[in-house]
Amino acid sequence: MDYQLTDKTVLVTGATGGIGQAIARAFAAEGATVALGYRNDAGRAERLAGELGRATAVRYALDDPAGAAEAVTAVRERHGGIDVFVAGAFAWGPRRPPGTRFEDVPPSQWLPLVEHNLAPVVRAVQLVLPGMRERGWGRIALISSHNAFDGQPGQEFYGAVKAALYGFARSLAWDAGPDGVLVNVVAPGLTLTDRVRGKLPEHIKERERAHTPTGRLSSPEDVANTVLFLCSAANGNITGENVTVAGGR
Repeated sequence: MDYQLTDKTVLVTGATGGIGQAIARAFAAEGATVALGYRNDAGRAERLAGELGRATAVRYALDDPAGAAEAVTAVRERHGGIDVFVAGAFAWGPRRPPGTRFEDVPPSQWLPLVEHNLAPVVRAVQLVLPGMRERGWGRIALISSHNAFDGQPGQEFYGAVKAALYGFARSLAWDAGPDGVLVNVVAPGLTLTDRVRGKLPEHIKERERAHTPTGRLSSPEDVANTVLFLCSAANGNITGENVTVAGGR
């Protein structure tokens, strides 16, 4: 399959995470120039950029109001424009402690989760969209979560942020579609990143496998391949959709 990405520039935020790295590698393997958005670990991002070849590292801090603009400006200065935007970065906040009721969580704990994870994505899309419209071609993928649509105890605020991405994509598809820009949401289920492999108890992974039709958990590459297709020329008319990568869950 010809993805026609050899002349495209891709900005992937959260590129030093398990799923983000797999996405960056997938685009680089197809000849795209990849900008690796990172928050704190510049060394890790630079090492990945060196490994991929046609790649650069750019700082993208979700909790910095100017973070999106600085990252997009840096990519434009280095590469001339952004053809594909993959919003994979996520700033975690405190989780609701076990036994604590939802209504007892103070705004000081949950408001930053919303402010740091929704507004920066919307702002970044506002910044990359004009160039895509001008070129008559663009692809946007917003990384959500299976939990946003299936629910999970104690995940109300996380679920609210991730589900909001779908509502955003559904409406944006109407605005951007006539200009050749397709926008979709990819919602991974529990994914076997290095962190999940090392920190999640085996009995929980086994429980999740037992409740998954395919009998296995997704790999980061499973997610990356889905994003790659949706953000390539191979996707000619899929937009405003939520694609779940969770083995049928």
